[in-house]
Amino acid sequence: MTAAVHDDALRIEGELTIYRAAELKQPLLGAHRIDLSGVSEIDTAGVQVLLLAQRTAQAQEHELRIVAVSSAVAEVLELLGLAGAFQPSASSHAGGRP
Repeated sequence: MTAAVHDDALRIEGELTIYRAAELKQPLLGAHRIDLSGVSEIDTAGVQVLLLAQRTAQAQEHELRIVAVSSAVAEVLELLGLAGAFQPSASSHAGGRP
C-alpha cells in the first residue's frame, strides 16, 4: 500500500478503500494527476475521496486528471456510472485485476 509521486502523477497502489481513504485524502486533494493503475480494490469510500479531489480541483480552478486506472477501478467507476467523470475515461485502463 503506497502513494508516491512518479512522473508528475500521484501513484496509488494497493487498496483505495474505507481503510485508507483518510490516509490518502490529503495527497489526493493536492494532486493534479493521479495514476490508479496499481489499485487492487476500490470501494465507495475510495470513490468519494476521488470525487472530493475532483471538486477541490475545480474549486481551485485546475484540472484533476486520472492518467491510468486498473481494471478494478474501471469496473467500479462503470458500475456507478462514473466512467466518464475523470479524464481520460476509465475505459482506457491499464493492467489487470490480480
